Amino acid sequence: MKMSDGLLARLDKLKERYAELGVLLARPEVVSDQNLFKNYSKEHSDLQPAADKYEEYLAHKRDFNECENMLAAETDPDMRGMLKEELETLRVKMDSDADELRIALLPKDPDEDNNVIMEIRAGAGGDEAALFGTELMKMYRHYADRMRWKVEEINMNYTELGGAKELTFMIAGKGAWGNLKFESGVHRVQRVPETEAQGRIHTSTVTVAVLPEAKDVEVNVNENDLKIDTYRSGGAGGQHVNKTESAIRITHLPTGIVVECQDERSQIKNREKAMKVLRSRLYDFYRSQADREYSAARRAQIGTGDRSERIRTYNFPQGRVTDHRIGLTLYTLDRFMLGEMDEMISALKIALQNKLLENIE
Repeated sequence: MKMSDGLLARLDKLKERYAELGVLLARPEVVSDQNLFKNYSKEHSDLQPAADKYEEYLAHKRDFNECENMLAAETDPDMRGMLKEELETLRVKMDSDADELRIALLPKDPDEDNNVIMEIRAGAGGDEAALFGTELMKMYRHYADRMRWKVEEINMNYTELGGAKELTFMIAGKGAWGNLKFESGVHRVQRVPETEAQGRIHTSTVTVAVLPEAKDVEVNVNENDLKIDTYRSGGAGGQHVNKTESAIRITHLPTGIVVECQDERSQIKNREKAMKVLRSRLYDFYRSQADREYSAARRAQIGTGDRSERIRTYNFPQGRVTDHRIGLTLYTLDRFMLGEMDEMISALKIALQNKLLENIE
């Protein structure tokens, strides 16, 4: 596959920068400056796969041109046949190189390897929606276990039946955001509730929000902008009532964002967890504002990226799960609810990649 002049020019600049960084990293003044050395090393490491692949492409291209010249001068039929076979082999290699280089030049999500904070809230459907929210939480726990990630509860607010009014938790592990960012949106469930005497199928909805965990250096929170309230926490139906005011509610006055945490019995621990959620919500809030003009990045969730959008349907009578953004239906709902989400997530990644590739040149 022939690459455009624009794409080749970008690759030439990338190659030059990679070589320049190699020289800079050998300089004593850079080696002695820890921050500078770290930044240059990361940039060098990030560029290396594309730089190496571009060298492969150029080598294949040189061999291809040389083979073409030999073919033009060759008269022996057997030799011409061998040269034509070699040309076809090199053409396939160059096409493969070109595809890999296009992918290597795709914009990198700076939050790709971040931890995530997930929030699950019941939508339409009353108790059935709340119960399905709890099941979604279990599904993400199963997936996290399979990925060897850690799950940390932050604010778990249940109904008397054990459904989810609001569940906030962190999933920590490399690549958590890169895999789970596609889960933001409205999840619809179709099934017969246990309380349904006539066996009718009900439709309910649950909203899932996924936020990349913000680091302290990414979001500077002014303490003067915070209103902090304490209150007594309690479980469903007043169970496990905490007699001390350990629960925390933090309001960020400039934006009106409110965060609550009552998972821990320690007020200090609840405050720490609430601040994690607040920073992540603020990071998402400010990033959304800054990225409005760069819609491809913010709409990377295969659709509008709006959390009010219905993204997936779980149909229990038919045993299927359908992602409406990419039109993929899997008839493995039982396994999907046990965290076997890899096929769906891989398909969403490929769809995003293809969408971004449309604009790479």
